Amino acid sequence: MTHARWTRERWFDLVFLVGFAFKAIDGFVELVVGIPLLFLRPAQVETAARLVTAGELQEDPDDLLAHLIRHGVATLSADATLFAAAYLIVHGLAKLGIVAAIFRGSRRLYPWAIAALGGFVIWQGYEFVLHPSVGLALLTLFDLVIVALTVREWRHHRSLGDAVRSMLGRTPRTPRRQPPAGTTWSNAL
Repeated sequence: MTHARWTRERWFDLVFLVGFAFKAIDGFVELVVGIPLLFLRPAQVETAARLVTAGELQEDPDDLLAHLIRHGVATLSADATLFAAAYLIVHGLAKLGIVAAIFRGSRRLYPWAIAALGGFVIWQGYEFVLHPSVGLALLTLFDLVIVALTVREWRHHRSLGDAVRSMLGRTPRTPRRQPPAGTTWSNAL
């Protein structure tokens, strides 16, 4: 492999690994936020949002994120809170499941991961059309990059572990050689 190609491959591996690390963190945060939403009433969610954003608004009264959070929870109904909880929990579990499967190196799960992430991208695109926001646009773009990198790794028959080994300067594992039909491993050796 030439030096330029090796450098390009390492950059792809780095983006792939960082992207999946963010997916894992994002999935965990969604789960941690979604579970309490199952049990909280909208008024309690609004009180929690005020507590969480109070310090930031004291420091910077024009903080955009704090104002967006407060505005978002101020209009929540009980049904919307339950929907948000269910969406966050399912989305978080799916992301954590995808990351765990890809990390284990199960290449047959790549198509499922691509389909699940693609489904999230379609849903987010639909939501973006209805309720455009910079955050949703960035999340959708991020998911598209992860889908593209996952397709790339799947086509190259690589696991997340192969990307880690590449980043550490080690050669990727070669797939195990299968013995000819009717031959046991002891006979093949």
